[in-house]
Amino acid sequence: MSQSLESASTAQQVQPFTVLRRDGVSMVLRHLPSGLPSVLQWGADVGPLEAGDLEAMTLAGGRQTAPGTLDAAWQLSVLPQEGDGWAGRPGLSVTREGKPVFPRWTVDEVTATEHRAGISASDLSNGLQLHSDFVLASGGVLTVVHRVTNQGQTPLDVHWLEATLPLPKTADHLTSFTGRWTREKTPFTTQMPRGAVSRETRRGRGGHDAPHLEIASIGEPRNRSGEMWSVHLGWSADCTYRTDRMTEAVTLLGAGELLRAGEIRLSPGESYSTPKAWFAWSDAGLDGLSARFHQALRSRDQHPGSIRPLVLNTWEAVYFDHDPATLTRLAERAAEVGVERFVLDDGWFKARRDDTKGLGDWTVDHSVWPEGLGPLAERVHDLQMQFGLWFEPEMVNLDSDLARAHPDWLLHNPDHIWSSPDELSWRTQYVLDLANTGAYEHVRNQMSALIDELGIDFIKWDHNRDLVESVHSGLPGIHEHTLATYRLIRELKESHPGLEIESCSSGGARTDLGILEFADRVWASDSNDAVERQDIQRWTQLLLPPEMVGGHVGPTTSHSSGRTVDLSYRAATSLMGSAGFEWNLLECGPVELETVRAFGALYKELRHILHTGVSVHADVLDPALRVTGAVLPDQSEGVWTIASVATLEDALPERVRLHGLDVSRRYRVRVRKELGEARHGWITPPWVSAGEITLPGNVLVRDGLQIPLLWPAQALVLHVQSV
Repeated sequence: MSQSLESASTAQQVQPFTVLRRDGVSMVLRHLPSGLPSVLQWGADVGPLEAGDLEAMTLAGGRQTAPGTLDAAWQLSVLPQEGDGWAGRPGLSVTREGKPVFPRWTVDEVTATEHRAGISASDLSNGLQLHSDFVLASGGVLTVVHRVTNQGQTPLDVHWLEATLPLPKTADHLTSFTGRWTREKTPFTTQMPRGAVSRETRRGRGGHDAPHLEIASIGEPRNRSGEMWSVHLGWSADCTYRTDRMTEAVTLLGAGELLRAGEIRLSPGESYSTPKAWFAWSDAGLDGLSARFHQALRSRDQHPGSIRPLVLNTWEAVYFDHDPATLTRLAERAAEVGVERFVLDDGWFKARRDDTKGLGDWTVDHSVWPEGLGPLAERVHDLQMQFGLWFEPEMVNLDSDLARAHPDWLLHNPDHIWSSPDELSWRTQYVLDLANTGAYEHVRNQMSALIDELGIDFIKWDHNRDLVESVHSGLPGIHEHTLATYRLIRELKESHPGLEIESCSSGGARTDLGILEFADRVWASDSNDAVERQDIQRWTQLLLPPEMVGGHVGPTTSHSSGRTVDLSYRAATSLMGSAGFEWNLLECGPVELETVRAFGALYKELRHILHTGVSVHADVLDPALRVTGAVLPDQSEGVWTIASVATLEDALPERVRLHGLDVSRRYRVRVRKELGEARHGWITPPWVSAGEITLPGNVLVRDGLQIPLLWPAQALVLHVQSV
């Protein structure tokens, strides 16, 4: 610990600085004579500093010498306000009885440890209390949470409360993400916008076009080099991502929950806490960011500790065509090829023959399953597989017993839904208001009964529509609904130890760190087109480690794109995440089955590398080339896929570097051909023909390997071991 309070008991005697340091990152807080502290530094570890050094840092970054006067703030507080002379977006916006409140904070207490700082402040005249929590987590990721409390005598409306951190003016590019269904996580980079700029999501969930995270970089971001600062908001509903690049102050990067008018109204004594904002700095490019985020997530107590099983999900195998005998045979075939988790998807519950009926009635359809799901679950368990089941707990069809009995449980504007149902319909389904106690208990009780009856090990938790005009008790209801969803997942897992839950939202529309405080993995996309998946998985895994990102081998021809892709390529793409199948294996011929079996064995052999290793991505020139790897922390072993998504530009492709290896060791590089040979043109390097080569790590990292002229949608899988 550096300059900070000796203990909470001396908190009234605030020291001039607080320094947090961990894993190559530091944050320096400067405690000002009045008002909230400012962030003097956030980024590369400043190292051990004496008090004089910290004072000198203040002078080194200062803007004006006394007795000059400032008309605007230059070193912003942790919650910048208009009253500070700040012309950007305020960090907090509140009103009382329709009138604006302009806080004037007094710090009451600062508590600090080596990795955590807590700041409590108050504004007695305005009846406000603030607590800000800064935690430097494993990997050097900094999390920020603010909490505001109404200490006044009348209600307080919170319009927004956002976490921000400063950046150097040299951060001149901004990268964010967009997308659509089956094409999530598409990055785009622009020059850093001037002024106070915000990007908002208003879908009631993250959405397929969610920002995912924002990255400010010096120059355009690269995989292996460059300095950058990023923020991700751990919240599963509406968000605001913001940058403030003002002419007279430092640049700010931040994020917060987007609140509808009237959504957060605090009665006297009530508080509002922000979702956790995750900030990461890297001087080693995008892979450096990933390394920090992945380490932070893997260090959490709730991170999945067991091996990630090979999965078969039945959706693209049978869709709604449920036949108990066929699905039992499919489970048996799955076990034969090494599947460890069998998941029965949509279509098992009452009246569910298509997507227009039944949501909300979580009871088995005995017209299709005369004996219930018990025999299938028992057979799956007898085959030494886990049994999983699909639910969409937050949704309801109007054609359901639930909607007919409780139309008041819908999270919609009651003035519109019954007068014109099509106005708010989305995929013929509506949102169930889980903040309603009756609705919550209905869903919890029906799900718990099935979990207990069938011994369910895994739930695929879907969420297939945006939220529109969401009204709870006459006020906007997205905030309360989201918290109720978190509470339900937590309650189900606590009451059923060992239960795992996957967050799916018509694919990858809810893959944030808010839902992953409670869920165990995400479904990256409803697209199993392996060409699309190359990028979807890569960018989802920028934030999330591969073991948390589901990616399956789909049918030969993708239902979402119509593209036909070789099994070897589909398997190589699935290998790099939490792998499995979404395919009717009963239709496979003998050769395909042999490859499927080999894929399952290869995944089990290599998953210890993929799911604990450091993610690496080569910077390549050819836009049709993708290089994705994972290297064990001790650098003894690694796995790479070298894949094409289109025709390569040059007849002699570029050499590919295998980053992350120890340059002082020697390594054997093997082409794993169990999935089939990668098809390619007339450039066939001798090491590929031989199937392996041994080279110094220095050569592999700095010179790389000549690759063949891969045809479109082909992939090499390389297994690298130190010798």
